[in-house]
Amino acid sequence: MTRFRWIPFLVVLVVLSAWSLGAEASGNACTVAGDAASGGGGDAFTRALQKGPLYAALAALLGGLLVSLTPCVYPMIAVTVSVFGAKEARSRAQGVLLSLAFVLGIVAMFVPLGLAAGLTGGMFGAVLQSKWVIVVISLLFLAMAASMFGAFEFTLPSALTNKLATVGGIGLKGAFVLGLVCGVIAAPCTGPVLTGILTWIAKTQSAALGALAMAAFALGLGAPFFLVGAFAVQLPKSGRWMVHVKSVLGIVLVVVALWFLGSAFPALTKFARPTTTFLAVAAAAALVGLLLGAVHRSFEEPGPGVKGRKGLGILLVCLGGFAFIAGVSKPSRTLAWESISVAEARTKAAAEKRPLLLDFTAAWCGACKELDKHTFSEDGVAREAGRFVAVKVDATDDEDPVVTATMKEHKVVGLPTVLVYDSRGAEAVRCTDFVAAQPFLDAIKSVN
Repeated sequence: MTRFRWIPFLVVLVVLSAWSLGAEASGNACTVAGDAASGGGGDAFTRALQKGPLYAALAALLGGLLVSLTPCVYPMIAVTVSVFGAKEARSRAQGVLLSLAFVLGIVAMFVPLGLAAGLTGGMFGAVLQSKWVIVVISLLFLAMAASMFGAFEFTLPSALTNKLATVGGIGLKGAFVLGLVCGVIAAPCTGPVLTGILTWIAKTQSAALGALAMAAFALGLGAPFFLVGAFAVQLPKSGRWMVHVKSVLGIVLVVVALWFLGSAFPALTKFARPTTTFLAVAAAAALVGLLLGAVHRSFEEPGPGVKGRKGLGILLVCLGGFAFIAGVSKPSRTLAWESISVAEARTKAAAEKRPLLLDFTAAWCGACKELDKHTFSEDGVAREAGRFVAVKVDATDDEDPVVTATMKEHKVVGLPTVLVYDSRGAEAVRCTDFVAAQPFLDAIKSVN
């Protein structure tokens, strides 16, 4: 059975990668003449969050639990529990209290993030969508990947551990402070899931919901620590299977980092094509990388050429996976966008008595790409949009004064934003996030 212990971790990795790549495709809503129209899209995690506070809390709780089972956090559990003294507690009640204090420390670290995201709303979301923030996040993911491949390890510094042992003794205060510190140390490991949750919280603009979601996330993250500390639960020991899992997680993190970098620098994805041949070549490259030893080999193995084969394997899997995802993400068709300015478009629409469609987008905007891929490429939407003067507004360079003025004029706070004006020039539809094809089609059909 030992050889199969890594299977749950692979499930964790798949879920984490899916959430990270789909995190921005959320919050689906258009305002049509004052009425909200749901888009019904986005990833499974986001749909759960949108159902209400209870579902939001449960989804965030599951996200935290999944993060705790990754190789970035999992090895810390037994050592950390020993540090705050739960295993040496004089009674079960003391062990429960110490473990609870530790978990509350983690909660105290993450809840302020949820409050900040909820209070700042669109401003927080805009910061997360900044290309330079995306670059920083990508570099963080690459650093985490390097750790998974053995370059270094995320561990609790021994000097800090020794100091914490004297903070209020190892009692409840010491356990709480240690929870705060571990929350900070674990923060880089939570990147994909945490980014998705915070982005969603920003879109709700609810501090209470933000606090609830992040508290649930922290409880999920701290659950294994609590179980081990309070009830002396024995976790499977790390072994060679963990090395394989780390390799898979490292590859996932590299692909996610490349995807984010591609959103900030679109030149990285211009080569991708949504064709069967391109996708087959990308998949074949990834398969060759796996056969070379991207996962089942270790850099620590003896023998000539082992390090080279594993390194080449990792490179092929990462590039092949990135190319495949980039190809799949490219739309097979799109609307007939006109290459004219917004002012020219408004003049043309008024002269021809046609409605106007403006799509404010950017190369780094994930939800914008979702609109191109799943909404604007749909046949019914493309046909209906044929009667509109349709123009894309590229806001990639948010320091361009023309772009800034245009966004201010049209009251565009964040991206994506799709505006539809009727033939009289009055705003009829405003979409401020991803919206699926059918709801969008229903919304624009009513515009004359």
